[in-house]
Amino acid sequence: MADIKIGLRKKIALSLFAGIKHDLARKHELREIFWESTLRCNLNCRHCGSDCRSSSVVADMPAEDFLAAIDKITPHINPHKVMVVITGGEALCRKDLEEVGRELHKRGYPWGIVTNGMLLTAERMRSLVAAGMRAITLSIDGLEEHHNNIRRNPQSWRNAIRALDVITHTKGINYDVVTCVNRENYSQLNSLKELLIEHGCKAWRLFTIFPVGRAAEDEELQLPPTEYRGLMEFIIATRKEGLIKCNYACEGFLGGYEAEVRDSFFGCMAGIGIVGIKVDGAISGCTSIRASFDQGNIYTDDIWEVWDKKFDSFRNREWARKGECAECKMWRYCEGNGMHLYDDNHELLHCNYHRLCK
Repeated sequence: MADIKIGLRKKIALSLFAGIKHDLARKHELREIFWESTLRCNLNCRHCGSDCRSSSVVADMPAEDFLAAIDKITPHINPHKVMVVITGGEALCRKDLEEVGRELHKRGYPWGIVTNGMLLTAERMRSLVAAGMRAITLSIDGLEEHHNNIRRNPQSWRNAIRALDVITHTKGINYDVVTCVNRENYSQLNSLKELLIEHGCKAWRLFTIFPVGRAAEDEELQLPPTEYRGLMEFIIATRKEGLIKCNYACEGFLGGYEAEVRDSFFGCMAGIGIVGIKVDGAISGCTSIRASFDQGNIYTDDIWEVWDKKFDSFRNREWARKGECAECKMWRYCEGNGMHLYDDNHELLHCNYHRLCK
């Protein structure tokens, strides 16, 4: 079992990495663009952080508006080194993804999508790849009964597994499966791992619920501290097996589990290497951030000027040294956790490290 305490060698490595993070923040070289292309979704998931609905009152962003924002960025970067990730809602609800993808490909951008798999047929996959898609993330949240329950659709698991088979049989695509670990599927992790391996999955990313959007209303989805620590031990064991590449998501600082459950130390890159464009045009550090950290809007501001001149709250986290963070000995490594874990009053919703310590 790993120890939540941090040994001397890891402290030295974490200190060096803290310096690297500060240097990255100073340079803020753009590496990823997240586009929340729609809030429409064909599911009604219990754990949705965006609280998306099948018929959203917020209209999809027109493709030409997004591409105009991209064209403001392109002269300042090497597009071949900047990944565009198209999210939602459900990205595949848009009928023009291939059109957008072809335009991104013309400009030199690699691009990918995040999907629940409901609409991902072999034919649509071929169409997306032909339009230049090079990466895809698929959500599978457990075995059939639980997945259908949390996704609130009796066909969702079957369609997700179909999508997984389509993905794993497509050459030249980077992919991973993401699973939201909660109280109801915690005991299924080993069985789900075996299922993914059976279907040829090579990469699996696990994350836990953070209480934002619809997920804030369902306390049963939150892992208690003992199971949260058990999740870390499961990931370590899976990584040692080497049958599937397993990582914990970039949720927060994990003490002694750092570099044991993912390939690198914790660092929230929102606003440092990642910019998010929300469906209403708001410019943020990452589309997973639902609180009021918007830095501008593509309809009123030049997105490159916003990226280059703003984002102070992302690049200097001293404002977050308050509450339970004020005297925390882990501050120098953590700097207040991930930006997506703050509410509209910029108060921390929960601390991953302290949950592990309980």
